[in-house]
Amino acid sequence: MLSGKGGTGKTSLTAVFASMMSKPVIVDCDVDAANLHLLLNPSIEERHGFVGAAKARVDAAICDGCGLCAGGCRFDALHLDGIAVVDPLHCEGCGVCARRCPLDAISLEAQICGEWFLSRTINGPMLHARLIPGQENSGMLVSKLRQSARALAQRDGASWILVDGPPGTGCPVISSLTGADYAVIVTEPTLSGFEDLQRVAAVADHFRIPTGIIVNKADINPDVARLIEEYAAASRRDLLGRIQYDPAFTTAQLLGSSVLRTATSDLRRRLEDVWHAVERAIQRKRSVLAVI
Repeated sequence: MLSGKGGTGKTSLTAVFASMMSKPVIVDCDVDAANLHLLLNPSIEERHGFVGAAKARVDAAICDGCGLCAGGCRFDALHLDGIAVVDPLHCEGCGVCARRCPLDAISLEAQICGEWFLSRTINGPMLHARLIPGQENSGMLVSKLRQSARALAQRDGASWILVDGPPGTGCPVISSLTGADYAVIVTEPTLSGFEDLQRVAAVADHFRIPTGIIVNKADINPDVARLIEEYAAASRRDLLGRIQYDPAFTTAQLLGSSVLRTATSDLRRRLEDVWHAVERAIQRKRSVLAVI
């Protein structure tokens, strides 16, 4: 599932689809601000550290404070205080400082940048992660989740891999899309939502991944909703459904559950119609569903 921007309802719909699928493996690839666990209430079974980029480390017993390292750092990650001192928030792990040090007092050390988890939900196994604030390599962490999900699906004979992707069009989104058979883009009828929809659709097109569009909160701006529908037709994308604004989504978020728990029979029927449209659109491509 993709969205191009946050707040479109992508994660809420991912939770709905998870309950309607048969034997899914669920993956929350929004590692910078994961929130699918708030709706699916997973029970953590495995916890793993994620090793990301290396950072420079100065051996205080060797460094003589010559300053060659600081003079060569383009990121201002080193300063002198008798000896060289590294600012880990600025260090990019490029290794120039280690190369410039005549005493070999600087080395690069791998850093734990976050954690990833294998959990169980009432809908099936779930892979999710938490990147430490300020750390990078979220694309690498997303790739790790995707690889683990594929291995788990093959081992257990899962029918689906359902991916809740991060917003935007950057590296984590590209990592979320890798290997997908189909991308569902959830958008809202606002000008910013429409612009971001087109950007993320262009990313999917670049990787030759077919896309379908769900217009959420379609009634808040019917004119822009029509523009989105016209765009879907002109670009030959599947229009998978329109969902009207419904406070049941907010109520479900406050309760920490899928909207199906609070949905009226009419809303449940509309959500089932959208899911059936997704099924029909990808009935020949059943291994990976990426929701962006």
